Amino acid sequence: MRKALQNQMESENEEKYKIIAVDDEDGIIDSLSVFLKRTGYEFVGVTDPIQAIEMVRNEHFDLMLLDFMMTPLHGDEVVEEIRKFNKDLYILLLTGHKDLAPPLETIKRLDIQGYCEKGDKFDQLLLLIESGIKSIKQMQEIRRINKELAESNKKLNQAYLDMIQTLRYTVEAKDPYTRGHSDRVSEFSVLLGRKVGLPEDQITTLQVGGLFHDIGKIGIPDRILLKTEKLTDEEYAEIKNHPSIGARILSFATIFKDIVPIAKYHHERYDGKGYPEGLKGEEIPYLARIAAIADTFDAMTSRRSYRDALDLQVVKDEITRCKGTQFDPELANAFLDILENDFEKIKEIQEKYRG
Repeated sequence: MRKALQNQMESENEEKYKIIAVDDEDGIIDSLSVFLKRTGYEFVGVTDPIQAIEMVRNEHFDLMLLDFMMTPLHGDEVVEEIRKFNKDLYILLLTGHKDLAPPLETIKRLDIQGYCEKGDKFDQLLLLIESGIKSIKQMQEIRRINKELAESNKKLNQAYLDMIQTLRYTVEAKDPYTRGHSDRVSEFSVLLGRKVGLPEDQITTLQVGGLFHDIGKIGIPDRILLKTEKLTDEEYAEIKNHPSIGARILSFATIFKDIVPIAKYHHERYDGKGYPEGLKGEEIPYLARIAAIADTFDAMTSRRSYRDALDLQVVKDEITRCKGTQFDPELANAFLDILENDFEKIKEIQEKYRG
């Protein structure tokens, strides 16, 4: 039986898995060294448990055979230290007697994969090592597949991001008066987000959401989008579809899931009279409420085919007037504070993305 097991292990061990054995008995280390090297493994034997911890810290091992009763550290104490920096090492505990094995709770907590009684024959140990190597091979394969999937998803996400950027530029290229609008909305949103103390992950969401908030305008006919005269009720109804169109476009890629609410709800009003769903107050996602102020501010301060950019004081008065109706009052106050005390930052953004 031992010969058959050895042959099977040799055939499965072409990748030269590396095993470290830790036992304070030189005889055990010598026996394991002869046997495991003969079956094709790379083998390292250590009699000092403290040295073994440092070796695992600095070298790669696939599997550890670990004596339980040792000095100055018992096996469970060795594992306790190793698990602080290595969660992957497959560990088999060796015990002189079953009664001396650590409690099952300890074995589970330290993620010890199995234990085996010492003996003159290695048959049981061979089976456990074989099982361990199979588990290690499966985990390596899972990691390889996950890595390939992650790389594939990254490429797909980048391709989708490039496509959305192209759509965004297509929308803005249609109308010289709106060129740079999304870039400015993005930066104004970030400015307001930082003003109210948002964490960096939400700042990033605001930045990307601002860039793509109007992507749905790709689905609006040019005859409406570029019209310089007053829109009819039917045409205005078409324009009001762009947030829902944008949300649908963005929802096809998981990388955009956090910015979908910005695209969809940046035309909602605090008093519930906005679109597309007539959300009210805090029903409107917080980041969408920020983008709404940034979007309206840029619209008021940008030149249009039917009017020049509005004077700054007129813009401030309009934001003040619309607190609690169109805009979240606290966010409106924060943005007014920026306009009053940090307007240089606003001017820098406007100069950077001059339409």
